Amino acid sequence: MDIKYYKEYSSYLNRDMEFKVYGHSGQPILVFPAQDGRYYDFENFKMVDTVKDFIEDGKIQLFCCDSMDKESWSAINKNPRDRILAHESWYNYIVQELVPRIFQINNQVNSNHYINGIFTTGCSMGASHAANFLFRRPDIFKGTIALSGYYDSNLFFGDYCDDLVYNNSPIKYIDGMSYDHPYVDKYRQCKIILCCGQGDWEGPAIATTTRMRELLGYKNIPATIDLWGHDVYHDWNWWQIQFRYFIEKLF
Repeated sequence: MDIKYYKEYSSYLNRDMEFKVYGHSGQPILVFPAQDGRYYDFENFKMVDTVKDFIEDGKIQLFCCDSMDKESWSAINKNPRDRILAHESWYNYIVQELVPRIFQINNQVNSNHYINGIFTTGCSMGASHAANFLFRRPDIFKGTIALSGYYDSNLFFGDYCDDLVYNNSPIKYIDGMSYDHPYVDKYRQCKIILCCGQGDWEGPAIATTTRMRELLGYKNIPATIDLWGHDVYHDWNWWQIQFRYFIEKLF
């Protein structure tokens, strides 16, 4: 398997940011780490291994980025506006700096002859980010595999909701979209997969995944909303199984 490590300066964050690429070609998939996680977690928790054959066959290429949750979503004792501003700076880093690099690296082999968008994926908070980036920018992202995500802001920001918190809470802004909003039609062209178990520690994920099913259904947006069994809990061994299962369905 071809593996490359990158450390590049971000003007949006005023620091070096690290990411790792697994594979030489295929559909680019941007991987967000779980809460407070790092770019190497997907490898360390054996998620990369579950799809090793897809990577080696050139069907998919994983781009594992770093998070800034400790300065934003997880920093519950800090000023909420400062926290969401930190997240928005990271959002701009991803969209304005990392995404062009993903296309540049991916196109070295693919020559853009069939790749027209990026998939996102992640587990837990990584799934929250994966879904949010797709729904905020369906012009860039064309699919998501979100495993055990939480798709509202209240778990982290309580009752606080300014413009940026709203814009990073899919349940809020999808609910607020009109049926004929231009993004709604773009969503209908995407591959949307939201999955969680119904076992231990999955309660919050179940609640928001179910709500997302309602909101997407109201607007006739096709999506796979998959609730696994009561023995399926919020941890890596189940995410390994789920990730492989959905990659097989998509690629």
